[in-house]
Amino acid sequence: MAASAKPSAFAQRLIGWQRRHGRHDLPWQGQPADPYRVWLSEIMLQQTQVTTVIDYFDRFIQRFPNLQALAGATEQEVLALWSGLGYYHRARNLYACAREIAAHHAGRFPGSAQALAELPGIGPSTAAAIASTVFGERAAILDGNVKRVLARLTCAEQPWGSPALERALWVEAYDRLPKHSCDMPAYTQAIMDLGALICRPKAPQCGRCPIASDCQAYCRGEVGRYPALKTKRIVPQRQLYWAVFSNTQSVWLMQQPSAGVWPSLWLPWTIDPDALPRDWDKTIAALQRVIEVRHSLTHYRMLISVAMLRHDGPKAPAGAPKGLTRFGWPEALSLPLPSPVKRLLARLCPVARATDVGPRRSRPV
Repeated sequence: MAASAKPSAFAQRLIGWQRRHGRHDLPWQGQPADPYRVWLSEIMLQQTQVTTVIDYFDRFIQRFPNLQALAGATEQEVLALWSGLGYYHRARNLYACAREIAAHHAGRFPGSAQALAELPGIGPSTAAAIASTVFGERAAILDGNVKRVLARLTCAEQPWGSPALERALWVEAYDRLPKHSCDMPAYTQAIMDLGALICRPKAPQCGRCPIASDCQAYCRGEVGRYPALKTKRIVPQRQLYWAVFSNTQSVWLMQQPSAGVWPSLWLPWTIDPDALPRDWDKTIAALQRVIEVRHSLTHYRMLISVAMLRHDGPKAPAGAPKGLTRFGWPEALSLPLPSPVKRLLARLCPVARATDVGPRRSRPV
């Protein structure tokens, strides 16, 4: 179907399908829509599955039930609740956005997508999702699910992730909006639900799709071809080295800079093997074992060799960088930690782990 051919009928079919078969029990849904809950869910759902987000969302709402509570927290408290969800810039932007709304918008979310997009961490699609769902604005969204739906509808030949595809699909997204703003909340949820439940990346349920007759890929029998594959690239691997100093009561960690892969989070001492401290030969005598940790990020994979060293003194180990700090195990586990560190520390605690003796190599985490 051409984008200009009966867009209103297209939207109404989607809305009717959503009312009967869409998702209505997600924890951020409600009547009337709560802008705080919708905003929080949209930020968490960026590059993250709904099934993963729900538990984090529930914990956030329990701790920060409204924007004022979130704005009054500390960044470390926010990062600690976000720990394990990944893409930590989202949490820092979430906190910055809450503080800006509290300070400059009287604690209320702006009512337009254009104004929302000026806030930290809110891009055009997220702004449109909030504005259309909460305020009924005729604003188009273009998240990953919607891109896939529109790419199949139009047999878009541009490769996935390309700027050309992005431009083409924004035009499609706007052209297919319903005419009336009162239909926008249902339509926005409908097109997201269609991508999540029916027009899935693998094994799409075309026989249950309310707009299958409009889908060019389906009519051609070529759904599997779309979206067009992006150019494959080799994912590089980086080798890192951590030193975890601990005993039965405590562990030593250091906070990362506010920029980087894990901004403001807490990690073990990251060792540069080409610039070891002068006293490292003495320190290494406390080595108990080495653990291999693997972790994947968007653009590369990490292979981390973790040296486990016993340290009982009240002061930091010899040659340690400034900022290496001792924490009791319960306090350490409550810090904002990236997921590989969280898994590692959970494995090392309780105390029984510290009783192992003799250097040995453990299986990967």
